[in-house]
Amino acid sequence: MDSNTAKRRKLDHSNGYEVASSTLSSMGASGASAFVLETEELLKEVKLDYGRVPSSFVDSLKQFKDIIEASEPHEPLPINHVSVEFEKANRITIPYPDPKPARDSPYKLSFAKPTQINVVGSWALQTNVKSQPDLAVDMIVVMPESIFQEKDYLNMRYFYKRAYYLAYITAQLRKSTATTMDFTFDHLHGNNLLPVLVARSKDSSDKKGVSNNASPRQNPSPAIRIIPCAPEGYFPTTKLTAISNAIRQGKSEETEDAKAPTPFYNTTLKAESQFSSYLRLLYKTVKSCVAFQDACVLGRIWLQQRGFSSSIHGGGFGHFEWAVMMALLLQGGGRKGEAVLSPSLHSTQLFKATLQYIVSANLQKKPSIIGGDPPNLDTLRQSMPILYDTARGINVLYKMTPWSIALLTEQAKWSVSAINDNPQDQFETLFITRADQHLQIFDLLLNVNLPASKEGFEVADRKGFVWDFSAKLYNTLKRALDERAQLIHIGVPETTAWPVSSAPSKGKRSSLLVGIIIDPSKASQGRDYGPPYEQKKEATRFREFWGEKADLWQFPDGNIVESLDWTEYSYLGFPGICEAIIRYILKLRLTVTDADLEFHGREISKILPLAPSDKMAFDTARQAFEILERDIRNLEGLPLHVKQIAPIGPDLRRASLRIPEFNFRKPLLQPMEVVISFEVSGKWPENLAAIQRAKIAFLLKVGSSLEEAKEEEIKTHLGLENATRDDENLAFLDVVYENGASFRLRVHSDLEESLLDRQTKDQTVERHIRTESADLLASYRRMYANLPLHNQSVSTFCTRFPALSASMRLTKHWFNSHKLSCHFNEELIELFVLQAFLKPYPWQTPCSATTGFLRTLLLLSRWDWRDEPFVVDSSDSLSTSQRLEISTRLQAWRKIDPNMNRTVLFVATSHDVTGVAYTQHGPSKVVASRMTSLARSACRVVKEKGVDTNIRNLFQPALRDYDVLLHLSQKVLKSISRDEDAVRHSQYKNLDDHAASGKNALPLAEPAVRTLLRRLKTAYGSPLLFFHGGPEDAVIGALWNPLLHRRAFSVRAPCSLMRSPDAAGDGGEELYEVNKVAVLAEIARVGGDLIEKIEVRDA
Repeated sequence: MDSNTAKRRKLDHSNGYEVASSTLSSMGASGASAFVLETEELLKEVKLDYGRVPSSFVDSLKQFKDIIEASEPHEPLPINHVSVEFEKANRITIPYPDPKPARDSPYKLSFAKPTQINVVGSWALQTNVKSQPDLAVDMIVVMPESIFQEKDYLNMRYFYKRAYYLAYITAQLRKSTATTMDFTFDHLHGNNLLPVLVARSKDSSDKKGVSNNASPRQNPSPAIRIIPCAPEGYFPTTKLTAISNAIRQGKSEETEDAKAPTPFYNTTLKAESQFSSYLRLLYKTVKSCVAFQDACVLGRIWLQQRGFSSSIHGGGFGHFEWAVMMALLLQGGGRKGEAVLSPSLHSTQLFKATLQYIVSANLQKKPSIIGGDPPNLDTLRQSMPILYDTARGINVLYKMTPWSIALLTEQAKWSVSAINDNPQDQFETLFITRADQHLQIFDLLLNVNLPASKEGFEVADRKGFVWDFSAKLYNTLKRALDERAQLIHIGVPETTAWPVSSAPSKGKRSSLLVGIIIDPSKASQGRDYGPPYEQKKEATRFREFWGEKADLWQFPDGNIVESLDWTEYSYLGFPGICEAIIRYILKLRLTVTDADLEFHGREISKILPLAPSDKMAFDTARQAFEILERDIRNLEGLPLHVKQIAPIGPDLRRASLRIPEFNFRKPLLQPMEVVISFEVSGKWPENLAAIQRAKIAFLLKVGSSLEEAKEEEIKTHLGLENATRDDENLAFLDVVYENGASFRLRVHSDLEESLLDRQTKDQTVERHIRTESADLLASYRRMYANLPLHNQSVSTFCTRFPALSASMRLTKHWFNSHKLSCHFNEELIELFVLQAFLKPYPWQTPCSATTGFLRTLLLLSRWDWRDEPFVVDSSDSLSTSQRLEISTRLQAWRKIDPNMNRTVLFVATSHDVTGVAYTQHGPSKVVASRMTSLARSACRVVKEKGVDTNIRNLFQPALRDYDVLLHLSQKVLKSISRDEDAVRHSQYKNLDDHAASGKNALPLAEPAVRTLLRRLKTAYGSPLLFFHGGPEDAVIGALWNPLLHRRAFSVRAPCSLMRSPDAAGDGGEELYEVNKVAVLAEIARVGGDLIEKIEVRDA
């Protein structure tokens, strides 16, 4: 903190925001230095090397300038005549913007030598990067005043003359360079009013056609963009304010259309004359602020990773807007007109301070005016966000929409949160992670087809039909969804270039992509409430907007309000309710039919049913546990007082894959696990084996006492663990309630941990005994220390994050589908998902199961578990020194065990910094690698296909990857689990009655498949690696161990061997290999009726 004091004092003059000082203080000294080093390395890597640009390209720029300046001028001619003659003579279609000039238009077109030709933009500032998708050099051609008239700013006249000027230049350039260059027309930043000429070297065009994935490094020669523009300061700014109308053609001065303001059209005109002015501003800033260029490059990368650009398709905020904003903030922007940024700041500090300004300025709700003599605020009113540059009279953000500024602000807010949350690890989330993936951001996605007819949607401002319809769509959805949606974004189609010899292609009917981030606490509400009935104006507007869907609702206190009833869709959760609202309101307000809407992500309900009733089921299970706890605490006659009863099962932390539904006819077959702790006492025997027997006595006493106290309600059963030693836990107690709730109790003894710890450290005993004691101690701590804390933590966060429970269940289903869950503890998978919620950057906390699941996969795909620990700081209590200690411990493990035979994944939490509590029994290196590979494949599919991704495909197991497939009998599995459909009825009535009474319906010790799998691992874990999902998975996959190669005979053979017929050792001795047929035959014998078929895959 002290290291930043001087810098903070230097920035105290920026009273308005103090953004730079706040970002500095949030970083800390070590975080700042690490971040600076990483960004400097990034800048070296991504900056374009202008020295490597071919000299032929520079020659092309000079050649273009000479050709344009040498073009022959001509006198003014009628627009219709000159257009027809020009297009016929040159075979170039003049790119007039819509609406095209009428045949009888009185305008005249001429050509004269430009007053100036100059290179502007990123190329002039040298702020290009190698990863730019379309590298181009902007060359402005300033048209002379002689070809214009005083009122050419009205009725598109300037833009018609500009289009002809561009076409005339194109004709001259094509005549001279047709053999070396390809020419196309495009719209500047997607603005339909501003066609430009794009020239590419034919060599570059051919390379681009061969490979769409060619990087800018392989093709350093950029395109040349010819941009005609107006003379500086030519247009009267007083007549082109945001409330002025400049489109009056064919309209009476008294009509509403003639009075409607045209802010977009007006600002486009004013911006046409300011290219040189902004070039001077930016060049001056480069000279006065050393770090300005690097800060611009960092801003470009940040925007590019989030899908923003200067084009309307890219949100209207790109590198130019970022650079101008920083340049203006270095001059002013404070509350009293003082500079917000200081030129002495480092590039990273400028970058972070600019982000903070975007968040703090609240540009979507209030205008930001930078410069002296601010204009009348009434002249700035417009629907676009406002960053007004008073020196040039331009709203820098005029190409932005309400939804793009909202998304930009949210992205900046998420990035600032990442900086403030973890200064040590902010670089990757800011600059490396691709943050514009729709499925990762939005909880609800749909395509809306554009209407075939433009009637009723286009306005006079010349933004274009797509923008006008999108604005009405946005306003309608925002009002309809109201508090259900935190953010609504609309993706518009991208404009494409077209040949100079033809008009722009209309193309097929396109659609808009609507993304919605929901508010999980309000999106599932079944009823919306409007204004009170007594407020007549508001109530009338409410009814006019909602139509016949609006009705009246009376509260118990007598108040009557307007309301909307969506309860018929409540069983579908927020996706169903929001879809119903959207379909209804778009059909009513915009006449958009159901056929014009396509909702994405519906496959989730088919993969794993996620219903609002699931929460009620988990709540019921928790209530049942509270009843159990009360019943046990009320028992009398126990030898020791009960200190704690802690749940440890996933059912009681809202994380179990199967919903804990039960009733008196269908009790839970898998009981909910609970640990009971008694008060500290000296009566416990100081012998591990004796302690286990004492635990059995406690369980029997608890069971008998419960049955006596609740004779008709509770049945208890003592069960035996699968113990192989007498000093590990031997038994558990199943408690089954009459209502179907069942629990499995285990007893916790504090003395047991002390004895195991003492035995582990006792150097007088044999090593194998110490090793066994260490394993028992780890198992003990997991069961009695980590799991209760884990249960409490996850349960708390499931309440805090409504989407966490469903995301955990969906992620577990993914592990099950790919047969990985037998290698991962459930709580480990839950930690993976929890981390995606606690550290969601570069986004906000997931609000739906889909986004939570996909971000968990992204987290796993990017985790380098070989060198990085997985740290889940759920209580936000780990200090920097503790984190360093965790990393040091992982390095120590890797030195001790470089092949990762014992510890593969290193997962530390707030309550366990050892890193091995959750991974004591796996996964192995092979399984961990498979998890990473599958996660990366899933993320690659999501990234490449976007909203067209079929989520169900992410859950399809790749069975062809396994050497052996064990197909299990579903019939036998059902009979073992005593499913209702598989109950066998006896021919004797009294036996049926006995079974129906529930006396034989004992809870399962564990699922049958898990028992089989455990025995197979014990017996054949050396030659085979088994993979299996959940209890419902009917196929066990297996891979032969490649390390068991041909070898000489040994008495301690790992499995059944057979003589290898075609191999001999160096000394001529016989070699043996795994007898695969015999091993599989033994597996078939062990599995019995449970294994229906064994399929051996071809090598």
